[in-house]
Amino acid sequence: MFGGKKKEDDMDDLSLHVQRYRPEELDKLAKTTKFSRKEIQLIYRGFKQECPTGLIDEEGFKGIFSQFFPLGDATHYAHYVFNTFKRNTQGQISFEDFLAALSTVSRGTTQEKLQWIFGLYDVNNDGLITKTEMVDVVTAIYEMMGRSTEPQVEETSAKEHVEKIFHESDEGRWDYGSCQIQEEGEGSTPAVG
Repeated sequence: MFGGKKKEDDMDDLSLHVQRYRPEELDKLAKTTKFSRKEIQLIYRGFKQECPTGLIDEEGFKGIFSQFFPLGDATHYAHYVFNTFKRNTQGQISFEDFLAALSTVSRGTTQEKLQWIFGLYDVNNDGLITKTEMVDVVTAIYEMMGRSTEPQVEETSAKEHVEKIFHESDEGRWDYGSCQIQEEGEGSTPAVG
């Protein structure tokens, strides 16, 4: 009789134990990102508040991301952003991967930012951005902004904007090699070749 109760107690102990992810050391993170130790500590506090296990999956990411865009539907765009992150085998983002991407997007070089943006639009990761991929991402951006934007975004706006971009590039697709950064002094905008 006591053995049966002991097994139930052991099962309760197992079900209450949640595996916590432990990030790399602060000094290492400061060396591999463009954030100070203090900034990393602040970012980590916010991350842990939203992700107590230290990891986040796509659904959790969508929920958090949507909080920043209450007037629209951010789920599709959050999906594309989530796919730019390096993930573990369970499809989760660690704090280090989140911090690395945040460092690139907020403080990276122009080339690093361009690589990240290219990865965002290259939905199927084949090294090319097609019109369809760009329309999908641009549509997701418009959905995220919501219908209350000024000027009002029409149903066809995303497709029209993408058509204009591709018409100006004289190609039906972009590959990573065609996106080049001009050196300082020659102009600072990306050129599509």
